[in-house]
Amino acid sequence: MLGSVELRSFLDGESRPSFVLAGAKPHYNPDRPGQVEHIFLDLNLDLQQQQCWGTCQIRLNPIVPGLEQLTLDAVNQNINGVWINDEAQTFNYTGEQLEITLSHPPTPGQAITIKIDYHLDHPERGLYFVLPDAHYPHKPIQAWTQGEDEDSRFWFPCFDYPGQLATSEVRVRVPQPFMAISNGELRGVEDQGDHKIYHWYQPQVHPTYLMTLAVGEFTELHDSWQGKPVTYYVTPGRETDGQRTMGKTPQMIEFFSQKYGYNYPYPKYAQVCVDDFIFGGMENTSTTLLTDRCLLDERAALDNRNSESLVAHELAHQWFGDLVVIKHWSHAWIKEGMASYSEIMWTEQEYGTDEAAYYRLGEIRNYLHEDGSRYRRPIVTHVYREAIELYDRHLYEKGACVYHMIRAELGEELFWKAIHTFVQANAHKTVETIDLLRAIETSTGRNLLPLFDQYVFRGGHPDYKVAYKWDSKSKLAVLTVTQSQASKEGTSPLDRGLFDLEIPLGFGFVSDRNEVMTQTLSVRIHEPEQSFYISLSQKPQFISFDVGNHTLKTVTLEYPLPELKAQLKQDPDPLSRINAAKALAKKGGLEAVIALAQGLETDPFWGVRVEIAKQLGTIKLDQALHGLAVGLQDAEARVRRACVEAITSFKTTEAYQLIKAIAIHGDPSYLVEAAALRGIGEIAAAKPGEKPKPKKVFKILETALEERAGWNEVVRAGAIGGLGALKELPEAVDLVLDYTQLGIPQPLRLAAIRTLGTLGKNQTPELLERILNRLQHLSSESFFLSQIATITALSQMDNPQALSLLRQMAEQCLDGRVKRAADEGVAKVQKAIGNTQALKTVQDDLAELKRQNQKLLSRLEQLEAQTKANHDSDTSAKLESDATSP
Repeated sequence: MLGSVELRSFLDGESRPSFVLAGAKPHYNPDRPGQVEHIFLDLNLDLQQQQCWGTCQIRLNPIVPGLEQLTLDAVNQNINGVWINDEAQTFNYTGEQLEITLSHPPTPGQAITIKIDYHLDHPERGLYFVLPDAHYPHKPIQAWTQGEDEDSRFWFPCFDYPGQLATSEVRVRVPQPFMAISNGELRGVEDQGDHKIYHWYQPQVHPTYLMTLAVGEFTELHDSWQGKPVTYYVTPGRETDGQRTMGKTPQMIEFFSQKYGYNYPYPKYAQVCVDDFIFGGMENTSTTLLTDRCLLDERAALDNRNSESLVAHELAHQWFGDLVVIKHWSHAWIKEGMASYSEIMWTEQEYGTDEAAYYRLGEIRNYLHEDGSRYRRPIVTHVYREAIELYDRHLYEKGACVYHMIRAELGEELFWKAIHTFVQANAHKTVETIDLLRAIETSTGRNLLPLFDQYVFRGGHPDYKVAYKWDSKSKLAVLTVTQSQASKEGTSPLDRGLFDLEIPLGFGFVSDRNEVMTQTLSVRIHEPEQSFYISLSQKPQFISFDVGNHTLKTVTLEYPLPELKAQLKQDPDPLSRINAAKALAKKGGLEAVIALAQGLETDPFWGVRVEIAKQLGTIKLDQALHGLAVGLQDAEARVRRACVEAITSFKTTEAYQLIKAIAIHGDPSYLVEAAALRGIGEIAAAKPGEKPKPKKVFKILETALEERAGWNEVVRAGAIGGLGALKELPEAVDLVLDYTQLGIPQPLRLAAIRTLGTLGKNQTPELLERILNRLQHLSSESFFLSQIATITALSQMDNPQALSLLRQMAEQCLDGRVKRAADEGVAKVQKAIGNTQALKTVQDDLAELKRQNQKLLSRLEQLEAQTKANHDSDTSAKLESDATSP
């Protein structure tokens, strides 16, 4: 039988899962038979029949003598014929690769032209068709492509890996009134009766995964940068939203041209917003595709900068990814890390340093969440099942943080000098991580391999615990720093998970005029635990660990209460004030609450106020709730939202009353209103025997679903989230199930599908059966976003049928992201089932112990009763004997 400690260990699991799943293997670029010089697609599209046909011509300069066979990537294509220099060739098509037997081995250095006549019918990937149907009759008619990582092979034959760079050309015939947009410059548009032929030419080399085509009825919004066209394509009626969302693009082009030391290199820059896109955006060379979900209306723009960051991210790729191309997927952090860091750079440029620091904190947290709950991996690794698995929080967010650490290490002047050198030396070429290191060393003389060894070529980060005390007699500030992530095993610091870093310490002094002066020095932290004794002329008011917070890390501050209060109030760095708020909340108590509540009212930066609100939500004192109530009046919507979510965590009648008015009457912000609707459901579910009554809250949520359709269905999705908490109400389950039907607006339907997972936990058998039956039906849908939503729901459950559905989806789905999500869901549900069984075993054992104990107690009572009866009988006999004695 498991004891309580062992049970907790069993339920928590032993360690984080591995990034490397079964079937993973090392991946390398294939041998190159020659250099691809040019790709020309001459195509016809039938949008209604979802067909594409035409020819693909590849000009190849052979480098291998005696070349007798060429192997191209081509998946699920109908190959009608192959020619080389207009001479028919023998070929074998496997369904995944096109093997061409060359009738005459070409001479190295003399280019040949391979022409392939092919046909696509309802392609599964690579080329996607969007059409209206009975459920969504107003959906636009569109076609668009998506090549990254290795999906170009699904829409044209090619050498489908990033190491081959070539110019490209797309000539496509489409029905009137549709337009076709592709890479590069428009060479011409030809009318052919009911059809038009668009001819696009990309003059700079790029890899196959960056070739694109988008077809639809679009409105063109025209802008420019230094005479080059900057164009936004949106469906008719979304012109204002398009300008609002993408209108800063010319300023961004100017900013990145200066920062990267290389002017925007392509003939034009286009952004095309398409329906049902399976990514947020894709940086195809000179022609980015974006999801139309990024288009903001006026109310959404109030507190949503995600779209602006998306525009910046994809634009930054035109340099990092398109101009400077990765040679292999394992080095994708070079482009994705910089594109993500460019979001921070643009935030700094447009909104200031505090905003940029807080944005970077969000990137850090996204990475830390994946590292702590999903897996830990080196940023650079070539061991995986499919390359798309690399596109995770390590690649994007951790990569961005590494670029920031390089910037902090080199300083402004040398960092940008290194970036200029890297871009200029590798323009229109392929690169690996070593090329970035070489550019840094060439331009600055600095060898940053030690930093890369710690953060790029291995996984993890330092977890610091920092204790402080003041020795007044010696006037010494004593800091003890522990690397809690370090292992006792291993022969080297790297093996033990130790980090060797220079960390700046700041000691803050506040004058009588409330002016802050900081004394800074750096210390080397490289041992599991180190103490530093710093002589100061007077006691500091506060202590900043890692001044500027440039290091990717976690930190737990163990400072006295006065120093934390002073840091929250006086430290100029917003991230340090946030760390102080976390440490204050951990101490708890009324004095900490008062300090936090004051900070929520007075801190000049909204991001710090958001974090203070979150921390107040962890302290279950009435004074904390009262402080959050004041925060509901904050002028910044993002602070109000944080207060609503923190108030929800109290799960009290008073908390309900505080957010009820927002739930009923709304807020200028979609997100605040959605948080309130979600919150009243969670509070009602937590207090079933008290006010608010779940059925009354259900009516509020039901009304919201009926009346509050709007931008991306954010508000109604909040109501669905509230219903998800009311799992004990059959009518709540019924309503959520209704909103998973086809015909419901897609964002709302996806939210309802995900909520089925919440409803399915600890559910009655009858309702659970209905939920699982619905998920089984949903699991057969082919749309990427529906698949991910269904997997999300199933992964929350501890049910064998959910496990079976996840396994089935992992086996049948083509998309590598879906496969990975399903496999991870399988592991999660297996663990949950095991935990449930372990808990049930313990519960059964306890029940058995109680039963045996009750049996023993019954026997004891019986023995005691028998003993008493015998004693009473003996006493009675003795008395009777005494009474009859002479």
